[in-house]
Amino acid sequence: MKFPRTTLTLILLALGLGTFVYFHEIKGSTQREEVKKNQQKIFTFTADDVQSLTIKTKDITLNLERSTKPEPPKWVIKSPISEPAKNAIVSYLVDLLVKGKSKKNLAIPDNQLSEFGLDKPQATIEIKLKNQQIHKLIFGKPNFNNSFLYAKVESAVKKNDNLNILLLVSKDFTNAVNRDLSEWKEADKNSESQPLPDLPKLTPITSPIK
Repeated sequence: MKFPRTTLTLILLALGLGTFVYFHEIKGSTQREEVKKNQQKIFTFTADDVQSLTIKTKDITLNLERSTKPEPPKWVIKSPISEPAKNAIVSYLVDLLVKGKSKKNLAIPDNQLSEFGLDKPQATIEIKLKNQQIHKLIFGKPNFNNSFLYAKVESAVKKNDNLNILLLVSKDFTNAVNRDLSEWKEADKNSESQPLPDLPKLTPITSPIK
């Protein structure tokens, strides 16, 4: 049976449209759902759950605690000095902790930690919650293209094996923790006020672990 040219053109267009819809809407939706599933949150607690933070880098060990007073400051530095903390800086770090995601989670044994720089971490954040639970986020070296950081989470619950969960997290954490002590302190009200520099935006996780 021979179809008229117009009918054949319409059939080809319909097939082309059906193929586009399949790959873009159906198959594409499945792939997007798979990517979303792989981007797991680092922690499940909320910002209000956090009671204190201890940040350890090569240059400083800083202890921050949520203030018990209703008036500002919301956060205070407990050591190495005792001063009000800059709320915007601390809130930025807390925001990274509660909203940060990892592209993939891989289990690695203890003897492979050095491959990812986790045997001698560049920084560690200890998070103590109001319910007394303690979590640690440990940062290793950047990944192969220097776009993300290798990291692992430790909790107070002891493991029954020697496996560690390897994460791939945003390099925004580097900017959040590697600060001079003066940046963590609230500015002196008696000194001339200076505008707070723009904080970097959260970087979405788009690259797999290699």
